Amino acid sequence: MKKKWKWSNLYLVVVLLLMYLPLAMVVIFSFNESKLSANFTGFSLKWYETLARDRDLKEALVNSITLGVLSCGISAIIGTLGAVGMARVNYKSKGMMEYLSTIPIMIPEIILGMVFLVFFSMLDLPFGMTTLVIAHTTFCVPYIFMMVKARLVGIDKSLEEAARDLGAGPVRTFFDITMPLIMPAVLSGCLLAFAMSFDDVVISIFVNGPRLNTLPVKVYAQLKTGVTPEINALCTVILVVIAIVLGISAWIGKKSKKEKQGECL
Repeated sequence: MKKKWKWSNLYLVVVLLLMYLPLAMVVIFSFNESKLSANFTGFSLKWYETLARDRDLKEALVNSITLGVLSCGISAIIGTLGAVGMARVNYKSKGMMEYLSTIPIMIPEIILGMVFLVFFSMLDLPFGMTTLVIAHTTFCVPYIFMMVKARLVGIDKSLEEAARDLGAGPVRTFFDITMPLIMPAVLSGCLLAFAMSFDDVVISIFVNGPRLNTLPVKVYAQLKTGVTPEINALCTVILVVIAIVLGISAWIGKKSKKEKQGECL
């Protein structure tokens, strides 16, 4: 039993090294003084200074943040209303509908990107921020839908019934009772969806306009000419931002779980 425990820990260490060692090397070489990424010649912050002066990357960053906020905002409305609506109906095809609502995150991104490309071309819709928002909203909705759906399972339905008995209409019951209870799940889903939208490359390449670049697409284009310490610095910044967003999402989810357990007690 002891030997098995040691082998399992060794396996875990190997897996973690394979997963996180490349990320650690990117962070380390972002502080490299040399322009070449092959050799570490000394510690320097000049590539972060170069990154701060790059106007194209700043514009791409603003576009990515704008895209993430817009897609998450629309997804929050659609996903929340969809989850609440599904929780209140009972019919035979309900399970199938719930399964279909999660398909966008199960389809390979390259296929989803090609589908959007053909669809937007058929509609003669100009490629740009509009097509990006539609595409990103499509795969962001399931994250919020699943979060809110899981939260609704643990909500006591008698709370809504009590509000209705006291004279509150369906709309007021939703905003006064249901919405405050599911808000942690909505915020957690939005943060996760924002991280996925901010990090997307494949779908964005297919539906991106010629005059608009998101940050991941810009980085991907620059990687074709070789990895520079400036790209390493940018990737480090993105890693930190994504880690913070996912950390906040996990904290909200954990807090929501504790509140749910408190309600059950």
